Amino acid sequence: MIGELSLAVAAAVLLGYVLVCTLRLAIGPTPADRAVALDTINTLVVAIMVLLGAALNLMIIMDVALVYALLSFVGTLYVARYLQEGLR
Repeated sequence: MIGELSLAVAAAVLLGYVLVCTLRLAIGPTPADRAVALDTINTLVVAIMVLLGAALNLMIIMDVALVYALLSFVGTLYVARYLQEGLR
């Protein structure tokens, strides 16, 4: 009971952080600020998925979180390269 409640509180706090990062994504003055906000949102989504998997005791959610984290990392690399060099 206490463990489930603490996981729910942690997920709610992370969701609040996602909302703050979404605000940063919307008003970020530079594209680099927006890229960092999007990467932070992706990291927080992975953390929420891991908490959900732990709360529901489902390993498939952990696998999905791992794949999402890897794809997010590759996407961040492409965005960083685009911001540095532009389109070719």
